[in-house]
Amino acid sequence: MTYIAHAPHAPTLASVIATHAALRASKPLVQCLTNVVSANFMANVLLSAGAAPAMVDNPEEAADFARIAGAVLINLGTPTSAQVEGMRLAVAAAHEAGKPWVLDPIGAGGLAWRGAVAAQLLAFKPAVIRGNASEIIGLAGLGSDALGFDTSNDPAEAVPAAVQLLAHSAAVSASGVIDHVVGWVAEGATPPRPWLIKIAGGSAWLPRVTASGCSLGALVAAYTAVASDYLTALTTAHVHFALAAELAEATAKGPGSFAAAFLDGLDAVDADLIAAKARFEAEPI
Repeated sequence: MTYIAHAPHAPTLASVIATHAALRASKPLVQCLTNVVSANFMANVLLSAGAAPAMVDNPEEAADFARIAGAVLINLGTPTSAQVEGMRLAVAAAHEAGKPWVLDPIGAGGLAWRGAVAAQLLAFKPAVIRGNASEIIGLAGLGSDALGFDTSNDPAEAVPAAVQLLAHSAAVSASGVIDHVVGWVAEGATPPRPWLIKIAGGSAWLPRVTASGCSLGALVAAYTAVASDYLTALTTAHVHFALAAELAEATAKGPGSFAAAFLDGLDAVDADLIAAKARFEAEPI
């Protein structure tokens, strides 16, 4: 299995709907090596979307589990030495087994130790890198004011950094009011060239819910397990997430009720809703 897979064409509404259907049909098992703050909500997000979570991050089991999982998520939010060892073992095993893995590089641009960890992990070629704009800029090493923790950068500012990171991955996303996704596309170009996908939607309540961004990384991993290519997987995860947030916002009274309604929304998103409400556009860079 080729790890840095070029999409045969840019994502379309039909391919997003088909990938969503594949997730529901396959119920992929996602191994999540994630931060302590996000584990519970992340597991519920995966279950609500139609996938199966497993929070196996100890060094004794991480590699063995990566070989049987459909995909692996690596989230650098609160790394310990033991967890980082588990991460290294998991991505090495996933890479060897041809299983996709996703990197969420929280803080990698602002803290030296986890930055070094992220650099080591990149050698194992993540299928996808997902973060907010500041995290993507920080990982790429662009901009001393982007520490990888905050959300102060606009996703459009992160596009050059995301393109730079395509040296390591098939697709990269910077989330925000308008999510910006870049990835390699083979259509009409030899060699393949990067495309930019802009995805609208979501809710202003999302940043008020702990682990919402981290959970998007887990949903991305679930889609990499079933999609025909990683750019379509990443785009479909963002579309699914945005539509669920819009459904939740319609009934929520505050952050608490939004969190519960968001889980219901993930379950409620279907092909008809995607066809009617998905808002994204794609163009070559």
